[in-house]
Amino acid sequence: MVPLDRLNEIVQRFEYLEAQMAAGGGDIARLGREYAELRPVVEEIRAYQQVLADIDAARAMLDDPEMRDLAQEELRDLEARLPGLEERLQLALLPKDEADARPAILEIRPGTGGEEAALFAGDLLRMYQRYAEARGWTFEIIELSETELGGIKEVVARVAGDHVFARLKFESGVHRVQRVPETESGGRIHTSAATVAVLPEAEDVDIEIDPNDLRIDTMRSSGAGGQHVNTTDSAVRITHLPTGVVVTSSEKSQHRNREIAMQVLKTRLYDMERRRALEARSASRAAQVGSGDRSERIRTYNFPQGRMSDHRINLTLYKLDQVMQGDLDEVIDALRADAQATLLAEMEG
Repeated sequence: MVPLDRLNEIVQRFEYLEAQMAAGGGDIARLGREYAELRPVVEEIRAYQQVLADIDAARAMLDDPEMRDLAQEELRDLEARLPGLEERLQLALLPKDEADARPAILEIRPGTGGEEAALFAGDLLRMYQRYAEARGWTFEIIELSETELGGIKEVVARVAGDHVFARLKFESGVHRVQRVPETESGGRIHTSAATVAVLPEAEDVDIEIDPNDLRIDTMRSSGAGGQHVNTTDSAVRITHLPTGVVVTSSEKSQHRNREIAMQVLKTRLYDMERRRALEARSASRAAQVGSGDRSERIRTYNFPQGRMSDHRINLTLYKLDQVMQGDLDEVIDALRADAQATLLAEMEG
C-alpha cells in the first residue's frame, strides 16, 4: 500500500491549492485544474484514513470489558471494508495521462474494401457524432471529403467537452466491418475496414513550430462532390517540411483555415512526441492498449450476427444497432478498466 506520509503530502497539496484559490492568488485556471484532479483522490484518502482511525479507536476499546464485544464487532466490520477502500485508493492514485482532460482531434479514413469501406467510415463518423451528442460534447467537422455514393474518403473533426481524450483514445486503430454491401446483388458478406485516429489536441505550450519549417499553399475550396466551387482561393494546405506532415482546411474564411490547419498540425506533431515518449517508457505490449496503435485491428462490427467484438479485451456485445447509434459507454468503460488493471499490475510488479 502507498506509504501514509505520501498520502499526507497529497492532502497537504490539496489544502494548499484550496487556500490559494480562496485567496485569489496565482494562475487560477491552472490551480483549478490541479484542484479538480486531486479532489477525487483526496476524498478516497480521507475515507481510507478515517477507517484506519476508527480501527485504532476500536482496538483501544478491547481493553474495556464492558466495550469488548461491541469493539470486536466494529473491528470485524471495519477490517472487512479496508481491502475495498485500499483498491479504490490505488485506482485513484494511478498515474494520469496529462492529455486525458483535453479535447481530441478525430480522424477517420477508409481502409481495404473500396466504396464499402468509405460507407463504413461514414457510419463510424455518425456513431461518434451521436456518442458526442449523448455526452454533451461539441463535435466540429474540420475537413470532410466524400465519395459520389455518400461514403467518406477522409474526415477530420474536433471533439471538445469533459475528458474527451480520456474516453476516445481507446478508439484508435483499425475497425473492421462484416456485412452485405448495398451494392452487392448476390447477398455475399464482405469484409472491409476503416482506420480511426484519436489525437489529444495540442496546447500552445506543447509545440513550438519554426515558421521556416512550413510551406503554406492556398487553393480553391470545393463543396461535397467537388461542386459549389468558391471563386476565391480560401482553402489552406500547410506542409511541415521536417516531418512531411500535411494538413488542409477548407472553411470559407482563409484566415480561419490557417488557424484550424495550424491547430491540427500542432496536434499531429504533439501526438508524434507523445507516441515516442510512450514507447520509450513502456516496452510491454499490454501497455499499448489505448495509446493509439493505429495499425492494430481493434474491433469487428458483424452486421449479420448483430455483434460487436473488441479484440483487445475479448469483449463481445450483441447490441450492434445500439452501438452504431452511439451507445459506446459499455465498451469504453471495459477498456478503461482493463487499462487500469494493467497499470496496477505494473505498479505492484
